[in-house]
Amino acid sequence: MAEKQFPYGGKYLRVDLTVEEAVSEQIKAPILRDYLGGSCLGAKMLYEEVPPGVSWSDPENRLIVASGLLGGTRVNGSGTISVITKGPLTGGATTSQANGFMGAFLRLNGYDGIIIRGRARSLMYLYIHDGEVEFRDAQHLAGVDTWDMIDRIAEELDLRPSQISVYGIGPAGENLARFAAIVGDRGHVAGHNGTGAVMGSKRLKAIVVRRAKGQVPVDQPELLSKIAREIFDARDLEGTYRWGTLRNVKQNAGGYGLLPVKNYTTSVWDISQGQLETWDGPYIQEHYAPRRHGCWACRFQHCTIMTIPDGAHKGFVGQEPEYEQFAAWGPVIDNKDVSAAFFLASQCDRLGFENNEMGWLMGFVMECYEKGILSREQLDGLDMRWGNTESAYELMRKIAFREGVGDMLAQGVKWVAEHLGGEAQNVAIFTTRGNSPRGHDHRVRWTEMLDTATSDTGTMAVGPMFVMPTDSLRALGVERFPGLFSPEETVSFNAKTSGAMFFEDSLGVCRFNTGTDVIRLAKALNAATGWDVTVEEAPRIGRRAMNLLRAFNIQHGVGPELDQPSPRYGSTPVNGPSEGKTIQPHWDQMVSEYYRRLGWTEKGIPTRETLESLGLGHVADDLGLT
Repeated sequence: MAEKQFPYGGKYLRVDLTVEEAVSEQIKAPILRDYLGGSCLGAKMLYEEVPPGVSWSDPENRLIVASGLLGGTRVNGSGTISVITKGPLTGGATTSQANGFMGAFLRLNGYDGIIIRGRARSLMYLYIHDGEVEFRDAQHLAGVDTWDMIDRIAEELDLRPSQISVYGIGPAGENLARFAAIVGDRGHVAGHNGTGAVMGSKRLKAIVVRRAKGQVPVDQPELLSKIAREIFDARDLEGTYRWGTLRNVKQNAGGYGLLPVKNYTTSVWDISQGQLETWDGPYIQEHYAPRRHGCWACRFQHCTIMTIPDGAHKGFVGQEPEYEQFAAWGPVIDNKDVSAAFFLASQCDRLGFENNEMGWLMGFVMECYEKGILSREQLDGLDMRWGNTESAYELMRKIAFREGVGDMLAQGVKWVAEHLGGEAQNVAIFTTRGNSPRGHDHRVRWTEMLDTATSDTGTMAVGPMFVMPTDSLRALGVERFPGLFSPEETVSFNAKTSGAMFFEDSLGVCRFNTGTDVIRLAKALNAATGWDVTVEEAPRIGRRAMNLLRAFNIQHGVGPELDQPSPRYGSTPVNGPSEGKTIQPHWDQMVSEYYRRLGWTEKGIPTRETLESLGLGHVADDLGLT
């Protein structure tokens, strides 16, 4: 007798671009129970299907785009996807999330995700509709940016743009810039560790999913709706509901030095109070004619389409930037013109880059130019003074099309710094694995520096748990947030909250909406599936993925010896409220203790006992552990 199919999800679409074949595969319920979907199930697939020796650009590398078992439901923001692959910046695993509509539209078509292998003969896009898949030629879309691509595809399909979710690559991905991103639905980006370069290596321009009729099936729809309201009500929404992260530049300009300024050369942004006010959410939304551009089932008001009202870019239309985009194109490069930052952030999305990595690269270039490490002649005649936004845009365009000096810079911050050698290696911000951090000055947020530098995801693995409701934090054993410069409290906090963010990223939901609320997310998962996942089990599921990706990276040559910040990333603030505070004297001991608390050896390798406790005994065998 055939095994009964799990009725609430778990069907994936396997696509081979080389032979243009697509088949569906139902993941068995016990595997779903252990891995859920999104990042966790993607980690399992990546580990099992991409062996050592397969490079990021090899056709046998997998590109996994997945929702989760709450995707497309009444849980707010449940259109989220995770992208899982082997990325070019680190040569190891990556998981990256993006919001919008793709996850919901996939589930309405009967799929939780797509597993892509192979390489197309020429540029193409996938069109998924009514549960079916079409392989469509995309050569006419070569060089088209990630916004215009949506309009052209919609016109070609005789549909309104709102009827489809489109995630794809711009010129940066087509030309294999190593920090290219996958960008979708006008302003949502899954970009860490070069996901767009992987997509470009497969000659896949876009994934297009048409919205289907009906609803995603769940076990207890009324209960799930009730829990969805509880999740929303449990969030501390003061400011975030209305402004998202738009207020963070102004807020971080004060406080304890969290704003990243001039490539970490200073912790004080030399900006007048009047100029700083223009970077605040109320001013921006009052002056830039916002109109709503929300995601699936989202009640937040911060996603908008804006228009620049005056100045050099008058009339330019783009997506409201998040804080990290504003940080990249404001303080990091010492630009004080908020309209110019808005323009650069939008163009970065359109060209198909990850904003954080591009911002750090641009700040690095500007500092190198100031110090004579890079000359104007070497930079194709561009004047790369701090704050020169016109030259910044031209350089960004050159990188996207691999023109002139852009061909070298497209390799990413770490590669360029090592290529230039000498002092350049001391001014670049990156982890020694090869990825760059989020848009904060992590020298004063040790939790995120420890996380970023030791993570196996190409970005953070533990996450900013400052968004989590108090009762969920306490359920993980955390009574209070760590002190700013406490090595012991930093390690304890990261270890205790490990796995929670992975759990959330496996459900197909948005962190803004759900706040890594493990208590209510576990209840929502149970209402959707009929299962009995406990609050204690939720982070354990996440830690299963963390250990899989650690083992994957070790086998692919990305070992624990790379768990370090670059000299500038781990440097000591020279001024500001955190002047003289440094993590470096504590680093080795912090990392060693963090490993121990995760159940790893002092060299950062999971023990057999830890792996077997997570049902990963076969991984211990793969690593040759005794």
